[in-house]
Amino acid sequence: MAEKFDNLEEHLEKFIENIRQLGIIVSDFQPSSQTVLNQKLNFMITGLQDVEKCRQQLNDIHVPLEAFEYIDQGRNPQLYTKECLERALAKNEFNPSLYFL
Repeated sequence: MAEKFDNLEEHLEKFIENIRQLGIIVSDFQPSSQTVLNQKLNFMITGLQDVEKCRQQLNDIHVPLEAFEYIDQGRNPQLYTKECLERALAKNEFNPSLYFL
């Protein structure tokens, strides 16, 4: 399973780098750089196709919407996991009958 995530991460890193390079080309565009711009745009299309292939491999993984809210707020999504575990621990401490199941 980990290699699926590694594969996705690799493709996303390449895609982000292509976007960064595309931004540089566009910000200082010269007519002579049209060919390079076209190549970068084609790399972006290929990159999106690669990400789509990875998505199909990870179809069975569900991420809670709250984790995305953490990201939108600029917070680390790992804090979501930590807070969920802390809430579960607090509930278990509050309800000792759970220990006798």
